[in-house]
Amino acid sequence: MIDPRASANGNLNEKRIDLMLIASLVERGTRVLDIGCGNGELMELLVAERDVDARGLELSQQGVNACVSRGLAVVQGNADTDLSYYPDQGFDTVILSQTLQATRRPKEVLQEMSRIGSKLIVSIPNFGHWRIRLALALRGRMPETQALSATWYETANIHLCSMLDLTDLCDELSLRVETCLTVTNGKVHHSTGRPSAWQNLMAELVVFELTR
Repeated sequence: MIDPRASANGNLNEKRIDLMLIASLVERGTRVLDIGCGNGELMELLVAERDVDARGLELSQQGVNACVSRGLAVVQGNADTDLSYYPDQGFDTVILSQTLQATRRPKEVLQEMSRIGSKLIVSIPNFGHWRIRLALALRGRMPETQALSATWYETANIHLCSMLDLTDLCDELSLRVETCLTVTNGKVHHSTGRPSAWQNLMAELVVFELTR
């Protein structure tokens, strides 16, 4: 298991490095809801290494089938419309990994997450990264990066944001940034509290640990 504090400024080469970082922020033996859980890779990691009681919500039938084949407890549903069915404080931790930008109502999704769980873990590709800014400035075209690899007409992302944009939204929702893990060229940097403009410029991928 990766400890983000021990690996800060370290070099990690996992394909989905954010899943390892998210797992490191989850306490052992807790109740976890993974929204947009995909094929269940993160849930499987959490069950195996953190001994959590994991539940998942996934939009695609293909993803649900993949999760079920792994023996995971997942239901098919939409983050934009189906979170209201979950009880208040029904989970210790609610996770949204690289999914917020694909939701239609990100503010409402975060509100519902904070109602459902006492701690939120959210990861996003950072649209404030310097390469994205440079590509837009010099080429005048929507950029493609490792974290944002699809072309503009094929991407599922509809609400791209920078880490500072997300921090502003957290302020509006009275959510406090406890931990900020940023990834640049495979290197992980750990900080506490609100991120800086420099972090927003350099980070390709961001993992926030949030509390109300």
